[in-house]
Amino acid sequence: MASGMDRLTAALRGERSDRIPVFCNLLDQGAQELGLSIEEYYSDGAHVAEGQVRLREKYGHDNVWSLFYVGKEAELLGCHKIRYAKDGPPNVEEYIIQRPEDILRLQVPEDVAAHPAFAEELKCLRLLRQEVGGKYPICAYITATMALPALLMGMEKWFELLFFGPTELRESLLASCHAFFVREVEAYREHGADVLIYSNPFGSTDTISMNFFLKHSMPWIEKDAAAAGTAGLVYYCGTSRFNRVIDVVMERTGIGVYYLSPLDDVAEGKRLIAGRGLTCGVINDLRLIDWTAESVRDEVKRIIGAGKAGGRFLFGTGVMPCGIPEENIRVMLEAAYEYGAF
Repeated sequence: MASGMDRLTAALRGERSDRIPVFCNLLDQGAQELGLSIEEYYSDGAHVAEGQVRLREKYGHDNVWSLFYVGKEAELLGCHKIRYAKDGPPNVEEYIIQRPEDILRLQVPEDVAAHPAFAEELKCLRLLRQEVGGKYPICAYITATMALPALLMGMEKWFELLFFGPTELRESLLASCHAFFVREVEAYREHGADVLIYSNPFGSTDTISMNFFLKHSMPWIEKDAAAAGTAGLVYYCGTSRFNRVIDVVMERTGIGVYYLSPLDDVAEGKRLIAGRGLTCGVINDLRLIDWTAESVRDEVKRIIGAGKAGGRFLFGTGVMPCGIPEENIRVMLEAAYEYGAF
């Protein structure tokens, strides 16, 4: 029987397995599975690893996650306050950049894997490698250079600095974020991550104009890809659309996997990638909270129907909020396995 890694490898090569790979990004659900609070769950890498293994066995999808929460990256750069929700992902409570001079004092760890704030992620990666390594892809989440400042100073202040300067301060911050990005990628690769989700809302013209994208975002995307290498790298802009930029990103970076927005036209994305890489069609999983089972199946059928022909296609989800009923998760995945079969 094919494993998740078999399916992903076949899809990347343009070959057929038993079905297309199906990625289901269940994260905070691990706490529910273990009967723990969100804060308890994310306090121990063994909890996260066990939650991921249990969820994959429960639903049968093809991936697991080493991700705790996005604010972990801010902790690696000096954040000491995280706000925990009862039924959602933790987030940064206190930004480490409050004044311009804080940018100049920003310290990037030389060895991310040796940082105390990375210890539980290392534990999680080690356990995932023991349990599913080589059989199911282990995913890691990496915030792009252009997006990381929002975790350090807040989106409003980052927008102000990004669009209005001063230029020297903005470039200094981006240089530090780029150095951190490269070292973080190295740490995850070295310790077992197979898939690196390169998260960049500024990689989409939903967030910025095409002119700003080409002038400011694209050079940093190129630097990130060139410095870290594209092995395992997945272009992802949150839920922002990016069909408009696929051609230029492919041509200038060589990134070969594109995790589309639920708002992107899947068939158009597949046409643009044109067999040069892997197209990932993504369901709008916020709608799974209140969709009927019939609506879920119809949407899965539509997405897979738009992208499956010719292979090099993956079905995936977004953030999968905790409010999604288990029944709808099962319906979605069973439909994906059915319609994704070759």
